[in-house]
Amino acid sequence: MRVATWNVNSIRTRVVRVVDWMVREDVDVLAMQEIKCKPEQFPYAEFEAAGYEVVLHGLNQWNGVAIASRLPIEDVTIGFPDMPGFLKDHDGPGLPKEARAIGATVDGLRLWSLYVPNGRSLSDPHYVYKLDWLAALAADTQRWLTDDPELQLALMGDWNVAPLDSDVGDPSLVPGLSTHISPPERTAFAAFEKAGLTDVVRPIVPDGYTYWDYKQLRFPRNEGLRIDFILGSRAFADRVVGASIHRNERKGTAPSDHVPVLVELASPPAAEDDDDRPMIFG
Repeated sequence: MRVATWNVNSIRTRVVRVVDWMVREDVDVLAMQEIKCKPEQFPYAEFEAAGYEVVLHGLNQWNGVAIASRLPIEDVTIGFPDMPGFLKDHDGPGLPKEARAIGATVDGLRLWSLYVPNGRSLSDPHYVYKLDWLAALAADTQRWLTDDPELQLALMGDWNVAPLDSDVGDPSLVPGLSTHISPPERTAFAAFEKAGLTDVVRPIVPDGYTYWDYKQLRFPRNEGLRIDFILGSRAFADRVVGASIHRNERKGTAPSDHVPVLVELASPPAAEDDDDRPMIFG
């Protein structure tokens, strides 16, 4: 089984190359971020023609998340239980929830497509919102895995955090001044390991960026960031037999500024036959 994540940066603009890549790479499930459309605007026909069902959460031309699958999609959840809301220049409870999280179960896997808030700047209220959002997700994750230690869970998407110095090649990010690399953001990301998840791609692909800004020739200069991740529970990680970052998808006509990240899963272990009834020979 092949499962991937991709911040597509407007699915209506890039539907042809997204679906082409999925078919070419034999992808079973794709988590998408920044689809930037409402449900009635989504290009379902192209996905359906290629054999994919799609569920999504989109409110306007910003944000938006989706899951496309060749296998049946079940138990769709919009937003995680404790997800905070955000509204510029407003504070307190009851703030509107943005289209940043959708979960679904596919062939026994509990998969989430996540678009973590950017943070904007260290002094912006959006930065506090980002930290609160990550803390709430980590707490919910820990609860999910406490309730079901064998849950095959994967949190996939654009995390807007570069957790290691080696994940940063963009010279415009300055320690102490820039988001994505601040100690509180990295601590918030590390909390998911404490909650029971692991980066299932890095052991197989230790180096490589997943995002390059459109400006300043960042891609030709390979001045990128590694901010797109698949974090899996132990039961999910135990099935991972391959992983790849598809850098070439940043090339060509009108690419997204992110590239797909893919993992290949082995088939789950066959259930043991525990039928201990006596055999009858005739």
